[in-house]
Amino acid sequence: MTSRTTPTDGDLRAVRVAGREVPPAMLGPLHEVAAAEALAAPAALAASVARHGHVLVRGGLDRAAVLDARAEVFARLAAVGEIAEPAADGVATGASRRAALHPDAGAFWRGVCEGPRLRAVSHGAALGALAAAILGRPAIAFDFLWLRTMVGGRASPLHFDHVYMNRGSLDVLTAWIPLGDVPPEAGPILFVEGSNRFEDVVARYRGLDVDRDAMPGSFPEDAIGFASARGARLLTSSFAAGDVLLFDMFSLHGSCDNAMQGGRVRLSCDVRWQPAADARDERWFGDPPPGHGGRGYGGLNGARPLGEAYAAR
Repeated sequence: MTSRTTPTDGDLRAVRVAGREVPPAMLGPLHEVAAAEALAAPAALAASVARHGHVLVRGGLDRAAVLDARAEVFARLAAVGEIAEPAADGVATGASRRAALHPDAGAFWRGVCEGPRLRAVSHGAALGALAAAILGRPAIAFDFLWLRTMVGGRASPLHFDHVYMNRGSLDVLTAWIPLGDVPPEAGPILFVEGSNRFEDVVARYRGLDVDRDAMPGSFPEDAIGFASARGARLLTSSFAAGDVLLFDMFSLHGSCDNAMQGGRVRLSCDVRWQPAADARDERWFGDPPPGHGGRGYGGLNGARPLGEAYAAR
């Protein structure tokens, strides 16, 4: 399998984390392969995830289908006054009529997250084939989907996914899907290089459960400081609609700041896949899946009106 680990000129630019610019020497590209190579050599694909903790599959999903999913989500948000027309541009208005039109915040957000065009991408055969290739057996997606609407100035802190979803299979993959083209300044996902092999840190979090152990899910150290202390880089890239990033439960990741101007929203989603025959975490399967504390989709940040987040940035 041909590895692509060198970004094109200008890929890594304007990268900020928690309001701080990442020193250029600390930035690095993600480990990536082309979609055709990924499915042609599944053993190599699995080995890439085992070594790096992640693999970026360029063009792994149908671009038109991803853009259809993007349009579907933004149309729902435009209908409640949170995205300006034309909705496809994804510009937040700073206002919202969501609470008045949909008093049940969880039910509204579940409807957005279960949109048929979005699910065709997140739970479709193309992504299922990639997950099965990495896992080495038939795979099934969690029913629950995490849809992210990141407005200017917002970012996700560092965390391990393991602490959120470890009651069933321990062979779980996260698939992060940019719903549209996402340059580094739009606030894409960010990894601490080699963190899946930081055995001392992984050991502290293995087996912990944010619900059972009443612990914060986010990592307590800032990304730049932690990576610098470990002699590691922070890895990110430019993404195109159709790209998909798959990674394990012990790769420390968060996101860059969305530094785009004019209220542009970075839209992405993440969905988990696991071996179909394994035990399932009851929080993330069902109709509807109960989620953390039984709050379902109402427990996600996306269930809050986008206008509130935008106005407070």
